Amino acid sequence: MLSLAGSVSRVRPPAVAGLFYPGDPAALRRLVESCISDARPSAGARIPRALIVPHAGYAYSGAVAGQAYRALRDSGARPARVVVAGPSHRVPMRGLAVSSLDAFETPLGKVPIDDAARQRLRELGLVGLSDAPHAVEHSIEVQLPFLQAVLGDRFVLLPVAIGLAPPEQVARALDAAWSDPDTLLVVSSDLSHHHTYDEARKLDAESGRSILDRRDDLSDEQACGARGINGLMQLARRRGLVVELLDLRNSGDTAGDRSRVVGYGSYALYDA
Repeated sequence: MLSLAGSVSRVRPPAVAGLFYPGDPAALRRLVESCISDARPSAGARIPRALIVPHAGYAYSGAVAGQAYRALRDSGARPARVVVAGPSHRVPMRGLAVSSLDAFETPLGKVPIDDAARQRLRELGLVGLSDAPHAVEHSIEVQLPFLQAVLGDRFVLLPVAIGLAPPEQVARALDAAWSDPDTLLVVSSDLSHHHTYDEARKLDAESGRSILDRRDDLSDEQACGARGINGLMQLARRRGLVVELLDLRNSGDTAGDRSRVVGYGSYALYDA
């Protein structure tokens, strides 16, 4: 059993509250709950072992993200540890990096970092320790209010920023962090960027076929979190997981402007 007790002294404050999502706690909770409750109910009670979830502003990708977290909520699963892996958009880096801090904070509260999991990955030489990639990165932060809405305060977090890293390295790190059935993996990624609506639909459908086939061949142009997805696909093949498409849309569907859109997809991975 993971313990959530203990002092939390060094905290990463929210970097994109009021930008990507509401900064007011009550407004944020209402919006997240709406994104989840408005999503389609899951067909069954299978427990997701991993999720691929978009990370744009909630006005754009919140409904698509809500479909993934609806699947988690409907399953009844309450993982004690959540590994959230997202691309480092602002800080160029090689490999993978975990934060040295004690917790990440959102307007909904603080989420403690799993120090034991962090130390294990560092001892294995799979990640480095650096706060810079995490300081203003949104790809991990925007997942946290959804997780807090579904899981409350009963989970610990392992945030992993991904830079230039081959699928094998990402897969090894995710595999090492996935130590027991109480761990959920969340890979944070949007899909194509700044194409016309029709172009994006074609490109994202192709990327979706790659994910459903568990291939590890996505490019950075197909998905900003391609390195995380490719590593997860290697792990999915190794563990015999099956992939389900939950939602595939773009900002032209959710926010209206179809001249230049960003693609979003939610996927769940289950035991076969």
